[in-house]
Amino acid sequence: MCEHCGCREVEPLAELMDEHFVLLDVAGQVRRGLKAGDAPAAVEALAWLEQLLGQHVAREERGVFAAMKEQGDFAYAVDELEQEHVSFDQRLSSLAPAAAGFADEVLALLAELREHIDKENLGIFPVAVVSLDGTGWETVSRAHAEQPSFLTTSAT
Repeated sequence: MCEHCGCREVEPLAELMDEHFVLLDVAGQVRRGLKAGDAPAAVEALAWLEQLLGQHVAREERGVFAAMKEQGDFAYAVDELEQEHVSFDQRLSSLAPAAAGFADEVLALLAELREHIDKENLGIFPVAVVSLDGTGWETVSRAHAEQPSFLTTSAT
C-alpha cells in the first residue's frame, strides 16, 4: 500500500487504511484455514471478516464516500465502489460452507476484496485528500464519530 500520497497524514483515511490491513489479515486467516483443510477455522474467520467488513463499509460510505458524492467529485467511482460493497455483502451472506466449490468461491471473493481495497487506497483516498473541502471533512468526521473504528471498539 502506498505511503507517499499523503493519505496516511489524514487521520480518517489512515484509520480506514489501517482497517484495510486488518481485513486483509483476517482474509489471510480464511485462506490458511482453507489451505489446511480446516473448514471450521475458515468459516469462523470468514464470519469475523464479514462482521468487520460491515462496520468498515458503513464508516466509508457515510464518511468519505458521502462527502465525495456531496461535492460531486468522482461520484461514478464512488458508486462503483459502493456497488462492490453490496456485492461483497450479498456474496458473503449467501456462502454455503458445505456446498461444492465453497473454497474456490471464497478465494475468488477474497481476491476481489484485495483489488477493491487497492482501488480505495490507491484511487479514491488520494483523490479525497486533494478534493474534499472543509464541509466534506466535516461529513467524514461526523460519520467516524457516529461509528468508531473497529480498531478501537473490538479485539482484532
